[in-house]
Amino acid sequence: MSIRTILSNCVKTLSNGKCDVRFAVRTFYTYSPEPFHPLPDRAPVWKTAEDAVTAIKSHDKVFVHGAAATPFLLLEAMKDYGMKGSLKNVSVFHIHTEGDASYTQPEYEGIFRSNSLFIGSNVRKAVNEGRADFTPIFLSEIPLLFRRNIIKLDVVMISVSPPDKHGFCTLGPSVDCTRAAVQNAKHIIGLINPRMPRTFGDTAIHMSHFDCMVETDQPLLAHEPMPLTEQEKRIGMHIAGNLVPDGATLQMGIGSIPDAVLQQLTHHRDLGIHTEMFSDKVMELVENGCVTNAHKKVYTGKMVSSFVIGSQKLYKFLDNNPFVMLLDVAYVNHTAVIRQNPKVTAINSCIEVDTTGQVVSDSIGSRMYSGVGGQIDFIRGAALGHDGLGKPIIAMPSTTAKGASKIVSSLKPGEKHSMQHCLTVSD
Repeated sequence: MSIRTILSNCVKTLSNGKCDVRFAVRTFYTYSPEPFHPLPDRAPVWKTAEDAVTAIKSHDKVFVHGAAATPFLLLEAMKDYGMKGSLKNVSVFHIHTEGDASYTQPEYEGIFRSNSLFIGSNVRKAVNEGRADFTPIFLSEIPLLFRRNIIKLDVVMISVSPPDKHGFCTLGPSVDCTRAAVQNAKHIIGLINPRMPRTFGDTAIHMSHFDCMVETDQPLLAHEPMPLTEQEKRIGMHIAGNLVPDGATLQMGIGSIPDAVLQQLTHHRDLGIHTEMFSDKVMELVENGCVTNAHKKVYTGKMVSSFVIGSQKLYKFLDNNPFVMLLDVAYVNHTAVIRQNPKVTAINSCIEVDTTGQVVSDSIGSRMYSGVGGQIDFIRGAALGHDGLGKPIIAMPSTTAKGASKIVSSLKPGEKHSMQHCLTVSD
């Protein structure tokens, strides 16, 4: 059965047998910003990507779904329309996105301006050259920008899984701050992709809340695990063997150091997962029987995250898997929530640390590299754990790839330390 047939059947159900597909304005009195409940007699209009993005006007504020859910087809159409439609000063808000972000190239200056709430490699050059902006903010607080109307969104562009028989799509592998954006945008464009995993948690959006929908069939961009160096393996062994007990609740960042730790945990038992994000190594621990979530106080028996990025195998693991709950990052990363779990062990990496314990994670000198993210949320949550057994860990190689020390007597000019008072582990 095709996606359009499913949607048609859903509309008939909603309108008590009458297939009314009127394009309704999103301001009638029964409307609620919570996009879960079905709206009677309302259905999205099917459009091509090129037609869908014509909803964007000059000076609009646009939010783009991030990570593995980046809507490439819509971004490409937006870029082309910006030039052809003579758009001006469109602000594009996002966390880390995949792809080349070509709308940030110099020829689009004055048409689009990226505003990173977390900087990815595809916009880093534009940010440091002054053609794009960066808003320093905790990942857990990004939803407040939308819910308190600090940023008033005009258009949101998201990727979703196909609707089920009741008309519910899901946000796939990325809930993060996207649900808050959807709740507060004036116009919602959905890119339906059958490759998107159907996920559980705060992911469901009823198709009647979309203003228009576009079809695509593209594989999600995958990140295969990278081979670990001997240096990274040693760090992983140090942490796994000395700092992670059975029954610990784990949070881990992305990258080779967290992966090195996870690779060494295959003999641990009753581990729990409550983390901002996870990748393939966590899936492997689940497959080995190491993760039960049995001792967690928050969502006992289930893994909790706000987004997932990794291999195609990982996306298949996510699909229709009730063991994994993807929740709003304002909840997942809230310190008061994190600290309830037992033996919270937060494992993150950094760019540089000085001899007083100041940790730098988001810039190299005055050059912005990533962003605030959720590292501090979990470092604080682990340190303030109710059971007093939490461990906030910063792990890193002692030197850069060029041989420069990452442990320094004083920070570089322009660097701002993000935290202190954590366990620092190196090779």
